[in-house]
Amino acid sequence: MRKKTVLCGGCFNVVHEGHVWFLNRAKALGDRLVVVVASDAHNTKPYARPASARAGAVRKLGLADRVVIGHSRSFLPTVLKVRPATIALGYDQVLPKDVSQKLDELKITVRRLPRHKGFSTRALYQRKWSARE
Repeated sequence: MRKKTVLCGGCFNVVHEGHVWFLNRAKALGDRLVVVVASDAHNTKPYARPASARAGAVRKLGLADRVVIGHSRSFLPTVLKVRPATIALGYDQVLPKDVSQKLDELKITVRRLPRHKGFSTRALYQRKWSARE
């Protein structure tokens, strides 16, 4: 019997408790968790870190069965390569319309996970920098 793969992704600039909670919830949706770290081209945040460093931080958590760096143009090539049964989205993640349509065609389930206790990288970053002023 084929294992049920769950795919989730994000920038993971500063890995925090909200990410750990999200990855654990995503992993519980299947047998195998593949995490896509956004490519540098897609991570335009002011506190962005290189994709290789972010992927390494996610690997160190030990929650993912596989960590990959996403395609520079679209999420779709990674989806087609991994062929997950389920894609877990964070509370604030939105799939482009063309990707959503393809997921429907491929019969890939999309599950939106709620926010965990108000954790967000943006809020952590803003608190850190406002404390310096």
